[in-house]
Amino acid sequence: MIEKKDINLESVVLIGIITQDQDEDMSKEYLDELEFLTYTAGGDVVKRFTQKMTMPNPKTFIGTGKMEEVKEFVKENEIGTVIFDDELSPAQERNISKILNCKILDRTNLILDIFAQRAQTSYARTQVELAQCEYLLPRLKGMWTHLERQKGGIGMRGPGETEIETDRRIVRDKISLLKKKIETIDKQMAVQRGNRGQLVRVALVGYTNVGKSTLMNVISKSEVFAENKLFATLDTTVRKVVIGNLPFLVSDTVGFIRKLPTQLVESFKSTLDEVREADLLLHVVDISHSNFEEHIESVNQILDEIDSKDKPTIMVFNKIDAYEAVPYDEDDLMIELTKAHYTLKDWKKTWMAKLGDNALFISAINKENMDEFRKRVYKEVREIHVTRFPYNNFLYPDVEDPNLSI
Repeated sequence: MIEKKDINLESVVLIGIITQDQDEDMSKEYLDELEFLTYTAGGDVVKRFTQKMTMPNPKTFIGTGKMEEVKEFVKENEIGTVIFDDELSPAQERNISKILNCKILDRTNLILDIFAQRAQTSYARTQVELAQCEYLLPRLKGMWTHLERQKGGIGMRGPGETEIETDRRIVRDKISLLKKKIETIDKQMAVQRGNRGQLVRVALVGYTNVGKSTLMNVISKSEVFAENKLFATLDTTVRKVVIGNLPFLVSDTVGFIRKLPTQLVESFKSTLDEVREADLLLHVVDISHSNFEEHIESVNQILDEIDSKDKPTIMVFNKIDAYEAVPYDEDDLMIELTKAHYTLKDWKKTWMAKLGDNALFISAINKENMDEFRKRVYKEVREIHVTRFPYNNFLYPDVEDPNLSI
């Protein structure tokens, strides 16, 4: 299995395709994200290759001509790793590896490797190992060159068991053990969550690297690890927060990403119990990112998978300090007005206007508009609290102080 370790900077080539469902701009956006993932894993991207195709080649993902071009570049520049933007089938991975004669990774494998580096607790490491085993199982064929029978000679010429069968059995047994271990830890964590009493629970959710941990540090005055890299947070952190006179719990969860590997969604569903059991979701969005709307859609899709899409949600548009609109000249008839030209004021008049006071615009790192954020969260948490404890009103009277403090 991939162990947690420091990775030396590797020379990497990225490969993506342009299709009817994924145009040139979208392909560039995905490769930008893949490059950030590669940087997070410890790689240095030397070159990108893209090809327009109706559909991926079932044997080599890209066409033979483009593959020859990649092969020449890899050989001339002594590239050690080639990473594909989409998940490769086991057959594609074997075929490409034979042609390029170097390490072949796909987006799924890369994300699994980052998770293996980032996992800190025993629980996170177990979940990552389970995802790795499930990814590895169908790819065992062709990983070994010594597929002869394990034993031979006089008296040992029966049908026996090939090495590949032995390896598959070992991996299946490992998957079974890991699932049992996760079940045991799940029960322990369920007891921990039950011991928190009836405090209102608020969960921070959102795309990876949108500033959830930074916001968590601001509102809880704690020191949760935060870094400008993808998947800086894997382990859920829960902190008690008091706004005005009202205590509640805030949890910082793992970030989501487009094309998130199925194995990770399955193995991390137990981690996402914090989201399932939350009374209020704070959906944090990096509004300075050019494709933040697509990020919102990706997060909503995963929330739907874990039955949490219909929970009360406040949209928190973070990093307003980094937002820059592309300059637009109304007199220039050659330039078409697009969303890239929208100012924050323009955005607030779009679909965001329908969110009403459920849309907040803040900068967690510069603490901009945090008073407005505190008031809105306090109002929502108090409504949930009073509904849960209708006779407890006298313990937590409404605080109308405009400067609610955390």
